[in-house]
Amino acid sequence: MPPRFANKVAIVTGAGNGIGVCIATRLAAEGAAVVLADKEEDAAKRVCADIVANGGKAAACGVDIRVPDMVDNMIAFTRERFGPAHIMMNNAGSGGQKHFLETPLETLHEMLQTNVVGTFLCAQAAARAMVTLGGGAIVNFSSHSGFLGSSGRAAYAASKAGIIGMTRVMAVDLAQHNIRVNTVAPGTVATERIKRSHNDERRDAWLRAIPMARYGEPHEMAAAALFLASDDASYITGQTLAVDGGFTIAGLRVKNLAAKDGSY
Repeated sequence: MPPRFANKVAIVTGAGNGIGVCIATRLAAEGAAVVLADKEEDAAKRVCADIVANGGKAAACGVDIRVPDMVDNMIAFTRERFGPAHIMMNNAGSGGQKHFLETPLETLHEMLQTNVVGTFLCAQAAARAMVTLGGGAIVNFSSHSGFLGSSGRAAYAASKAGIIGMTRVMAVDLAQHNIRVNTVAPGTVATERIKRSHNDERRDAWLRAIPMARYGEPHEMAAAALFLASDDASYITGQTLAVDGGFTIAGLRVKNLAAKDGSY
């Protein structure tokens, strides 16, 4: 049985670190030729070198997803190296946390520009190329913050909810071209940045709130993204898959289920 992504070409943004590394590495391991796109081109090149050393097909490309010309160059670079992309993984994004009353307008602009405009530009440019192929798959990345009112995330939540809304419209508009569009919404993930930045209080709060009582791993986010990009998801479009250990579906959770008077 051939690898899932044999003869496929994929672009992964934010491929120089975190979840993006796992996505790019797994795509290459399963047969795809992968373009690793990242604003930090040196980081993308290091991951690319590891993939090639292990027998995979990969190339690194520096891109700021907020800049239309750079996004167009990324698409052209991919076409020249491997051919038009069948798969677009919009993993790149930015985050941050600050109380609503203390959030400057510049922060909102930055989040929307990177997460919403960047995703829009990459998806649109990739979709135009996919039309010539007769189809393709786009996987966007949102967050649990696109669903819930987590404290201090007004700007981030606005951008991530925007991605979920855009995904639905993209899926409707692109269905006629056999292009599927879906979104992965990670919970908290044990990337190196999160390991460094989460203090004991934040870590304890997360572990209490997640039914599975642990952080997700980058490879688990990659697995969900690859599923949505694969033929196994051939009849799935416009959906947002929460990969969060149950965080976004949990309500009140107590060990002693009965109240003193038997009420609820």
